[in-house]
Amino acid sequence: MSVIGTRNRRSKESSGETRVYNIRRLRCDNCGSIHHELPDFLVPYKRYESDCIEKVLANPSNHDIPADESTLYRWNEWFKSFLDYWVGCLISIMLQTKQENIPLDLTSVSSETALHRLGRLVGNAPRWLARIVRPIVNINLWLHTRSAFLS
Repeated sequence: MSVIGTRNRRSKESSGETRVYNIRRLRCDNCGSIHHELPDFLVPYKRYESDCIEKVLANPSNHDIPADESTLYRWNEWFKSFLDYWVGCLISIMLQTKQENIPLDLTSVSSETALHRLGRLVGNAPRWLARIVRPIVNINLWLHTRSAFLS
């Protein structure tokens, strides 16, 4: 990858303030595609920092994130729709990197909550969403959200 420049990326933090970050643009030396190097606290295609999204997902009825109800609803639907895919990706990454103690029963239907299933893979300490996003993005398995193509 070669650095070809930078671009500004806006993101909202938990206070509601919008911050602007300067993100490096990289070009793949093999295929020529352009990638953006995001810090851990940003989720691809999301406009709020990962901590904000994480707070809403962990406690939908009791949070202090200043976002519209429709945004909160979309985050929850986004999380539910990608949960099984993310679990599969994380297990695949663990197998590819030959990690031990992989809980293979996570892909079966169980009575566990979504956070509990992912917690067994990435832990439930703060910044768990970043621990899901980073390996999936880095191995190029992150999927675009459908809404990004509807406008």
